[in-house]
Amino acid sequence: MIETGIKGYQEIEVTKEDTAKAYKSGTLDVLATPRMIALVEEAAWKSLTGYLDPGMGTVGIKLEVKHLAPTPVGMRVWCETVLSEVDGKRLVFDAAVFDEAGKIGEGAHERFLVEEERFQRKADQKREPGAADGTPGK
Repeated sequence: MIETGIKGYQEIEVTKEDTAKAYKSGTLDVLATPRMIALVEEAAWKSLTGYLDPGMGTVGIKLEVKHLAPTPVGMRVWCETVLSEVDGKRLVFDAAVFDEAGKIGEGAHERFLVEEERFQRKADQKREPGAADGTPGK
């Protein structure tokens, strides 16, 4: 059963592949905001491992994140999440991101419970002829 209070944790060491320059979100060799956001999402979804029924998963639906400080290549970065709200299938996580010098990010992340096969099937149907204009595929 999914209840508030579930905690998540993920950690990385910043490499050149994690930088704003590599993500094309800037020109500097510092942790890219998109990479920090991916760390938040990973900490949140992985925190639910063991709480979900087989075939169930979660998808991200909303992020409100502030990137507060830069982190250079070589520093350790970690994200801590806490499930703060459960509203039916909607799950809200509070997130805090740190490097070895202090807090570098904070915010909230919402995820939605889905039946994975059904969700994937619905997404795959978009490739069928006519899907783009709303007409049924052939």
